[in-house]
Amino acid sequence: MTKTNPGRFFEDYRIGETIRHPVPRTVGSGERALYHALYPARHALYSSDAFARACGLPGSPLDDLIAFHVVFGKTVPDISLNAVANLGYAEGRWLRPVWPGDTLTSESEVIGLKQNSNGRSGVVWVRTVGRNQDGAAVLSYVRWVMVRKRDEDAPAPETAIPDLAATVAPEDLVVTEGLDFTDYDVAQAGEPHRWGDYAVGEVIDHVDGVTVEEAEHMLATRLWQNTAKVHFDATLRDDGRRLIYGGHVISLARALSFNGLANAQMMVGLNGGAHANPCFAGDTVRAWSEVLDCAETSAPGVGALRLRLVATKGEGEGLKDDRGKYLPHVLLDLDYWALIPT
Repeated sequence: MTKTNPGRFFEDYRIGETIRHPVPRTVGSGERALYHALYPARHALYSSDAFARACGLPGSPLDDLIAFHVVFGKTVPDISLNAVANLGYAEGRWLRPVWPGDTLTSESEVIGLKQNSNGRSGVVWVRTVGRNQDGAAVLSYVRWVMVRKRDEDAPAPETAIPDLAATVAPEDLVVTEGLDFTDYDVAQAGEPHRWGDYAVGEVIDHVDGVTVEEAEHMLATRLWQNTAKVHFDATLRDDGRRLIYGGHVISLARALSFNGLANAQMMVGLNGGAHANPCFAGDTVRAWSEVLDCAETSAPGVGALRLRLVATKGEGEGLKDDRGKYLPHVLLDLDYWALIPT
């Protein structure tokens, strides 16, 4: 009897199945230090206890994407170890901050299945919830993944495609208890631009770029305990290249967005996202954002911006071609809500 885990294949999933993912992970200031070393992350709320306390919090929480990566990484051995590609996200919400010392676990429910026409793979939809040591949910999101079949002759499951919301409604965004931007210090945060300074339709070029290094992306992916083979094993692709974890690109782009969106502090909603094209070591990642919407919140001095964050590589302009397909230079198209002082 084999004792190793080959990962699940498409025919191993069942609608309604709940998967509890090992292994619990206690996170702390070490994760923050490594995150800020790997990405040019410098949003003030996640950099300074003093700044966070001035905003009504007991201290500086860990970056929202640290929580995302840790929760996501735990799902990989059960959901995407044999994935061809991670296709998209929807209905994501950050429900409470993750603090140094918290222990995170992940659980996923299979909510959709559809075999591809080639019979060699299929798409699996899962809703994943990350919880802390008290059992309180810190993050919830849906993602869908193309997964290989073990046996091409295995019968296809009945197709079930979940009906997902196009966006997280502003009234469903969770604002951390106590958050108060009334006395927000824009000088300390790095830019003067507040909620009312942004207009729907405005496009912001974040100017800077980061060239992806092989060692850095593998270190980051190990940090999140993401075991997907394509990120480490160069023999799995015909071109002998390691595929960069899509979350690495998300964090690079989010960190680059500081230049122009320094006050867009907390990520609270993930409306949708697509890893449009693969990223490899040597690619230089740049980013731009478009303001899609704005909303008020009940928290004092706190507004919300809906932002489209696009990461690109190399030369090229535009987002999609006439057929609606992403252009080759586009790496990421991410739609999210962030909290910003009014």
